[in-house]
Amino acid sequence: MTQTKTIRKRVIVLFFHNRNTNIMSSETSSAFIETSNVERKQDLTEDQEKEKPRLDEGIEPVSKRQMKKLIKQKQWEEQRELRKQKRKEKRKRKKLERQCQLESNSDGNDRKRVRRHVVHSTLRLIIDCSFDDLMVLKDIKKLHKQIQRCYAENRRALHPVQFYLTSHGGQLKKNMDENDKGWVNWKDIHIKPEHYSELIKKEDLIYLTSDSPNILKELDESKAYVIGGLVDHNHHKGFTYKQASDFGIHHAQLPLGSFVKMNSRKVLAVNHVFEIILGYLETRNWQEAFFTILPQRKGAVPTDKACESSSQDKQCAMVEDGSDSDSSEEEYSKNETESPHKDEQQDKENSTESTMQSAPH
Repeated sequence: MTQTKTIRKRVIVLFFHNRNTNIMSSETSSAFIETSNVERKQDLTEDQEKEKPRLDEGIEPVSKRQMKKLIKQKQWEEQRELRKQKRKEKRKRKKLERQCQLESNSDGNDRKRVRRHVVHSTLRLIIDCSFDDLMVLKDIKKLHKQIQRCYAENRRALHPVQFYLTSHGGQLKKNMDENDKGWVNWKDIHIKPEHYSELIKKEDLIYLTSDSPNILKELDESKAYVIGGLVDHNHHKGFTYKQASDFGIHHAQLPLGSFVKMNSRKVLAVNHVFEIILGYLETRNWQEAFFTILPQRKGAVPTDKACESSSQDKQCAMVEDGSDSDSSEEEYSKNETESPHKDEQQDKENSTESTMQSAPH
């Protein structure tokens, strides 16, 4: 009995001892885990703090210009809706303006109503495109644009001509096929691959060239006037005149020198000649037709004003030469002696002019 009691006591003691050690071990392990977690957090914060300056070192400083760009970009994105609203308002405003314009033009001033009063001219105007091999592609493109302008102006004109485009082919046709496929649907134009001499009688043809000695005074609407479709920058001077002479065709030049004084040669672009003829058919006034069409770069001045300016320049030059010369006093005395006779002659001329003007016509 005593032995069993002692064994029981030992077992109980061992049990409680083991239990206490387990509790202590769990407490110490949890404490150890907590301390390790705290240490890890501290290490992480230290690492983050260490990495911050490294990240800052990688970012380049932003300049003032870049800051302005960023600010503008931000403002642009913020104002996107405002821009949309403005565009909508602009479209509405334009729509209202068009409606008001249509209402105001209801009395017959709009283009469609004016087109009803168009009187087609019987005059035939031909653009000769037989110079394809004399031009580079750049000049071919320029000629194409000039032909487009001629077509548009003829469609808008009050007295449109019978428009012909002859010898159509080669580079010009290829360029038109590539860049203006709608040319096949053009109206009121005769586009022919044949030469103009095969389509119209020789006696009806008049070639317009600036090298011709003949001056065109009036337009005969029963004739066919030919414009050379050549953009050559004066590389082939007198070529169209020579060709007209070789074919035995009548030739003439526009009366440009009779009405206009220009700084450059009297060589005009294809569309300028075309538009001048349309303008003359409408106004029957060469000077008005010239000055409404000629570009400012030509330095066109009416001939009467050019004569006045040239005479004034000559007088100024004479005065300057007289003031610089040593014999100015002698010339002045001669002028004084001759002045009474000149004055008397001028008085007589003025009196005769006044009597002529006062006389009934």
